[in-house]
Parts: sequence; structure tokens; C-alpha cells
Amino acid sequence: MRTCGATPGGPSLAGVDLSKQTVIQGVILRDGESTQADATGVPNGSPVERAHVRLLDSSGEFTAEVPTNKGGQFRFFAAPGSWTLVIQAHGARVEQKVSATQGTPVDLVITL
Repeated sequence: MRTCGATPGGPSLAGVDLSKQTVIQGVILRDGESTQADATGVPNGSPVERAHVRLLDSSGEFTAEVPTNKGGQFRFFAAPGSWTLVIQAHGARVEQKVSATQGTPVDLVITL
């Protein structure tokens, strides 16, 4: 995924008051493409549309689920703390632990 110089990740945070929100967001990329940024600093890969991203709390209980958009992006508004993301797409399942704090968005690039 190459963009116009912006680092890929979750949707734009324009209009989100981060002083009052805890945000977990990111982009899902496909097929073992490198998670390492190329010389321009932009990770490569194809965005995964319609993957399902689940949010589990620190005890492993289901909290929410969202599909990725056409750009492979997702976003959750959550409470501060420890969370697990479970990403499911055709032929792939990935778990990612994250720690979220109010005021500092968690912005992930996850490769399947």
C-alpha cells in the first residue's frame, strides 16, 4: 500500500477530541507483504477489505467487532487498558495485544 506520503494506519483522526477519547485503530495488509517500511518509510501490502476485527478485553471477553473498509482500515473507541485484537480474514487469523491510553491513539499496521 503506497500513499501520498502519509504513513498508512487507521482512518483520519480529524475531528476526534483525543483528550477525551481512547482510540485503537489501524490498517490490515495482505499476503506476507513486508511489514518493514521501504526507503520512503511507508509499509507495503494490499489492504484487506471486509476483514473482521474483534476487540477483546483483558479477560478475553468479546467487547466489539468491526469490518475493515476498502482501505483495510478499522477503528475502536475503547476504555484505557489492555486489549486483544483478533483479525479474521479469508484464510488468516491474527491476534495482537495492545495497550491503550486516553489521549494517545494506538495506530497499527498488521500484516496477514
